[in-house]
Amino acid sequence: MTNTQANPTHNSHDNLRYERGLAKLQEIDGEGGVNVVRSLADIAPDFARLLIEFPFGDIYSRPGLDLRSREIAVVAALTAMGNAAPQLKVHIQGALNVGVTRTEVIEIIMQMAVYAGFPAALNGISAAREVFAADDEKSAQSLTEPRASLEAA
Repeated sequence: MTNTQANPTHNSHDNLRYERGLAKLQEIDGEGGVNVVRSLADIAPDFARLLIEFPFGDIYSRPGLDLRSREIAVVAALTAMGNAAPQLKVHIQGALNVGVTRTEVIEIIMQMAVYAGFPAALNGISAAREVFAADDEKSAQSLTEPRASLEAA
């Protein structure tokens, strides 16, 4: 039997992990990461909570690496897996958000061809292309929105 009800026995330690994790997730991924967690609320709320507490509340919050280095590692790992395109896209955007350049993202993905093969790297480049295009579209919209509001005035 699967538990789809939120666990009412979370203690203050769990709440700190959750709060710390949610803050870290928002710092890295902004609304994209929060939307992933939100999408799980109706079917797997316990999993959504775990997704915030463990990777972001426990691991990403550790002092040993900066967020830029962590996102480089995640992009490399997800590319090497070759079957995690949705998660790879979220983390490519996260990498860009914490200062990794587009050139560096492509180099990271190309490096994975050596260890994970060309199909995995090609999938990674395809994911990067989609993220870059969405990012360009968002930037173009933000450039035209202020002008449109000025024209309406």
